[in-house]
Order: sequence, then C-alpha cells, then structure tokens
Amino acid sequence: MAKDFKTNETPELSDKLVGINRVAKVVKGGRRFGFAALVVVGDNKGRVGFGTGKAREVPEAIKKATDQAKNKLVKIPLKEGRTIHHDVHGRHGASKVILRSAPPGTGIIAGGPMRAVFETLGVQDVVSKSIGSSSPYNMVRATFNGLQNIQSPRNIAARRGLKVSSIFGKNNLPAKKDKDKNEQAKDN
Repeated sequence: MAKDFKTNETPELSDKLVGINRVAKVVKGGRRFGFAALVVVGDNKGRVGFGTGKAREVPEAIKKATDQAKNKLVKIPLKEGRTIHHDVHGRHGASKVILRSAPPGTGIIAGGPMRAVFETLGVQDVVSKSIGSSSPYNMVRATFNGLQNIQSPRNIAARRGLKVSSIFGKNNLPAKKDKDKNEQAKDN
C-alpha cells in the first residue's frame, strides 16, 4: 500500500541533475574512482528539495541523490504562483546569492545551479545574482537559505494577529492624510 502512495507522488515531481563530480580514493593498488551527484527535485508548485549522493557508478549516485532530495522537500511561498514575495539574500560558506522578485514576462534570470532550483520550484519570473564562490553545492545551499527566509504576507499577518488587507492597507494611509490636508487647506 505504501508503494502505491509513492508511485502516485512520483510523477508530479520533476528532477534536475545539477552536477556530477568524479572523485578518487587512493589505495595501495592505485586509485578507485567514484561519482558524486547533486540533484534538485520539485513539484513546480512551490515545493523543492536537493540531495547529494556518492557511489561507484553514475546512475546509482543519481538515484541516491534523488531519493535524498525527495525526503528533504520544503514548501516555499510564491507570489501569484510565479515569483517570490520580496527581495532576499542567501548565504552558505563563501557563496552569496541575491534573489529579487520580478514583473510578469521577465523569465528566470539565473545561472546554472540556481536556475535548476527555480525551474523545479515553479518560479517563472525572478532575477538573481551570485557573488563569491560558484561551487554548485554551495550555490544550491545558499539559494535554499535565501528561499527559506521568504515570508508571505499571510504568514506575517497570522504572526501579528492581523488581516492581510491591514498589512497592505498602510501604504494607502499617507496618501489619504495628504488628501485630507489638501481639503482642509481649501476650506481655510
């Protein structure tokens, strides 16, 4: 019965291979080669995860990485299902990333490992910049660090005990005060 549940869940998940490294272990008789894989998995609707795997053969390393990524899925709030809510910075090690929300039609402006994360996440419009180390492992982790710092207006309103409209309504107050001042000036 558990297998049926997994087979129903697997088709909706898409995975992207970010990178494969050949690693060597030096032993008495020479070198033994293995492979390390980095995979990003997502459902294109706001859930995404990444995983790493090492094995002697490439397909086995990819399978291990994919299984780990499926177990580490996280939910990221998206604005209108196409972009992130606000600008955010992420960091891991020497890698730093800047993620910015973008208007419709912008597309995914990101390089290599970050692009794979955004495509599997389901983001359609985002502008990003990587600073520092360009190691795929660190860039993916820095991107996840930034994505996990994103807060939706609904979460902020719930934490403050307010309504979502009251959070956005504050932008209209200064304009209303100016309008009231203008009307008072006309009356005098």
